[in-house]
Amino acid sequence: MNKLTVLFGTESGNAELVAEDVAAALEENGTTAEVVDMQDYPVDDLGAEDLVILVVSTYGEGDLPATAAPFREALVESKPDLSGVRFAAFGLGDSTYETYNLGVATLRSTFTALGATQIGETGYHDADSGLNPSDVAVAWVNTVLTLAAPA
Repeated sequence: MNKLTVLFGTESGNAELVAEDVAAALEENGTTAEVVDMQDYPVDDLGAEDLVILVVSTYGEGDLPATAAPFREALVESKPDLSGVRFAAFGLGDSTYETYNLGVATLRSTFTALGATQIGETGYHDADSGLNPSDVAVAWVNTVLTLAAPA
């Protein structure tokens, strides 16, 4: 795998920082990764992607953050065929809330409903854990990449 896209959805900037750190880890392993804010990514371009990594936080009462909500709305409206797309998903949340990581669950179900195939387990960061979210995400993505090798 030579190139992939890391899409992030954030409210306060944490998911963007994590996405950039994930991309840096990918670069160290020889994979070029483009980091793009979900609100700036045209959903009709998704069908041309081989592998997409989603990094998204949960905001408020389980909502998608400000930069991810329009992206999901565009997916629901345009319904692109994602049957050739593989994706991995990482969520940032806080387990002290009932809606822990609902944002990533929402995007994951939207992608699979449009035909995309998830690789690996969904990664999660719990703000209540005290762990650095980038450290958790980098360890997760290194595991996922072993599953993403071309068939």
